[in-house]
Parts: sequence; structure tokens; C-alpha cells
Amino acid sequence: MKYVLTVTISFLSFVLFAQKPCEYAANVTDSIGTYKVTKEYLITEKIFGGNANYIFYSLALTDGIPTLNVQLIQKSKDFIKANCFDKDSKLYLQLQNGKIVTLVHIDQESCGTMIRDDKGYDNRVKSGIFMFMKDNYEDLKTSPVSLMRIKYLTDTEDYVFKKEFTSELDGKIYKPENYFIDNIRCIE
Repeated sequence: MKYVLTVTISFLSFVLFAQKPCEYAANVTDSIGTYKVTKEYLITEKIFGGNANYIFYSLALTDGIPTLNVQLIQKSKDFIKANCFDKDSKLYLQLQNGKIVTLVHIDQESCGTMIRDDKGYDNRVKSGIFMFMKDNYEDLKTSPVSLMRIKYLTDTEDYVFKKEFTSELDGKIYKPENYFIDNIRCIE
């Protein structure tokens, strides 16, 4: 009887605490090297007065170098200010344990692309690739993120991370606070 109880408890513990499998948008190994990138994940969504702003993350591993891909999408019928990434741009993540993780942008200037849709909205799509620094990379595995600050070429913006939200874009539930805890293992 004790054996059956022990096996049952062990099985339930395994099922409850098992990590979900990593989902990749690309996972390639060839003669040039290796590249894997996770699927995009909605981190923040702000919709107000006909304007919409979305930020997506994906983690990439290129020949053993981990990076964070950040994609910002702005949608508006009004003028959209261009915030550019450059070699001095940084992304700061304030963790709930009080530490701040700094990621540096690659040496590539990017101001995004403006696209007008058939409903008269201007859409600015901007992507940036940020490299992790070794000193506090490990903290992302254990502490949720509470705040993100992006330093652009000429401006700085702050985003408060929610524990959980239901997206108006696709109706799915997202948990941005725990993005790194849940996904950083996928690029190690």
C-alpha cells in the first residue's frame, strides 16, 4: 500500500511541476552554425483611443550566443513618433528581487518600417536584438520581471509588467512577469 501511495504522489508531483516543452519558430543546424529562436510572445499590450501598442519577445541562440529579440508594433491614425535603436540603446529589466538586468543592443541602427493598412491606420514595426550580459543572466531564471525600460536613441520608455492579462489581439492569456523563468531554458 505504501508503494502505491508513493508512486501515485510521485507521478502527480511530476505532472504538476513538469515544464511545458519549448516551442521554436526556427531550429536550424547546418555547416554555417546553429540557430534557434522561440515563438514570439506578447509582453505588453496598450490599446487606447484608436491607438494600439504591442511588444513581443522571442529568445534566440545563435552559435551559442543568447539574445532577446524585441518587436514593437504601433498602430494609429495619428502621427507615430519614430524611436530608433542604435549602438547605445539598452533594455533594462527590473526584477522583483530588486536587481536590474541590463541588455545591450547590437551595433545596428533601426527606426522601424511604416506601413499603411487598408483601414487608414499607420503601422510602425520596429525590431531590436539585445544581448545578455553575463553578470546577472542567472537572475532571470529565478525572479519575475516587474518593469522594463527601453533606452532609445533620443528617448526612454517604461513598461510595467503584469502578472497576467488576456490579450484583446488574440484572446489568449499571457504571463509576462514569468516570461524568462518559463522560457530562458529553451536557449541554453
